[in-house]
Amino acid sequence: MTTSGISRRSALRMFGIGALGMAGAGALGACAPSGGSTSGGGDTKAKNFDFSSWSLNEATAKPAIEKIIVAWEKSEKAKIRTVAYPYNEYLSQLTLKLGGGETTGAVHLDMAWLGTVAQMGKLADLGPVAAKGGYTEVALNSGKYDGTQYGLPWNTGSIGLIANSKLLEKAGIKEHPTTTEEFEAALRELKKLGGGIVPYAAATKVAQLKDIFPWMQTFGCTLLDGDQVTIGDDASIDALTWYKKLHDAKLIASDVDRFDARALFGQGKAAFYDDAIIGKGVTSAQSKDKTLAAAMQPVPRPVLRAGDSPRALLWGGVIAVVKGKGQEAATQFALHTTSDQATTSRYFADLALPPSTTSGLADPKVAKDTFTTEWTEKITKTATGSPFWRFAQNAQIEEAVAKQVQAVLVGKSSPKDAMKQAGKEVSDLVKR
Repeated sequence: MTTSGISRRSALRMFGIGALGMAGAGALGACAPSGGSTSGGGDTKAKNFDFSSWSLNEATAKPAIEKIIVAWEKSEKAKIRTVAYPYNEYLSQLTLKLGGGETTGAVHLDMAWLGTVAQMGKLADLGPVAAKGGYTEVALNSGKYDGTQYGLPWNTGSIGLIANSKLLEKAGIKEHPTTTEEFEAALRELKKLGGGIVPYAAATKVAQLKDIFPWMQTFGCTLLDGDQVTIGDDASIDALTWYKKLHDAKLIASDVDRFDARALFGQGKAAFYDDAIIGKGVTSAQSKDKTLAAAMQPVPRPVLRAGDSPRALLWGGVIAVVKGKGQEAATQFALHTTSDQATTSRYFADLALPPSTTSGLADPKVAKDTFTTEWTEKITKTATGSPFWRFAQNAQIEEAVAKQVQAVLVGKSSPKDAMKQAGKEVSDLVKR
């Protein structure tokens, strides 16, 4: 695949907007905040710059980020112009604006989007400053694409399993299961509790069925080997066969996504579910059970064989910098925001988002949070990004696999046929 850049038409196609939808996309862009001067041009030493982030559009996160911005403006006698789009629109809006030369300064990116944006050729190489940040190795790697450090890691976590210790104790489960065999046995014990308990509120809706990927890797499927898609191999078929077995035994439930899983867990009706590290705060806040937070425990994903490394998907955000106007100041802002210990400590206190630096994780405010420290050590430590993140068609790849997995769960396809078809569709997508 090319890494030289993505045209505006390619960006539209990437987000499912064909030629007939270009007028609508243009209208959407017209409603968004206008950008600064052309990216790639302008005074790179300018003190004032833009900062784009979806979190500035969220009521919970906005005040915490504004504290960082105000402190920077005061200390540097500079002005930061903020640009915000809703999360679900953010990547498409940013890509269109960036392609049109309307985005400058620092940009907040979901780490899954870094490859897509980096391919446009507009981002600065932050390698020289990244070495000053004291980032963990896992965090640093989350900001790399094709060997270049395009993003400085802001918050580095992962998506893993969360357990309700109260339900586990009630079922007589004294230790977290460490293998898939032990995990299945634990789920069967939990099912005996009755009362509408869903032992494992796993994803079964297409929107969240990308959660199957870590399980496929657990069973030995690499997903991608170089440029060769491995979905459809024996390991992927074994993983889906096992997942189907859990579904048919009612150890997992039909028609569940992340929001449904959080609701079930919050109601005390699920013993395990998959979530990002923020799941504890989000789910416990929604629950009527005020003791739930204390019962929530991070669980490394069970492995196929004892001694295997638990699989988890990296989760979090990075700050990248657009080449051109305000580039130098935006770079220093990105470094400060992601690595200054006082700043990351306050940010953690406000939002419970784990820092990406060794010193940040060791800060007393962070270290005393047992859930965060255990999650970082047990789950994030072995987490990796998806090999498909480097493809502009990542969302389509995830959907193609998810639809085939769902077809198996509802009895419309066999695991073998579904994985072979998914592998074919993904192979076609990565060749585009």
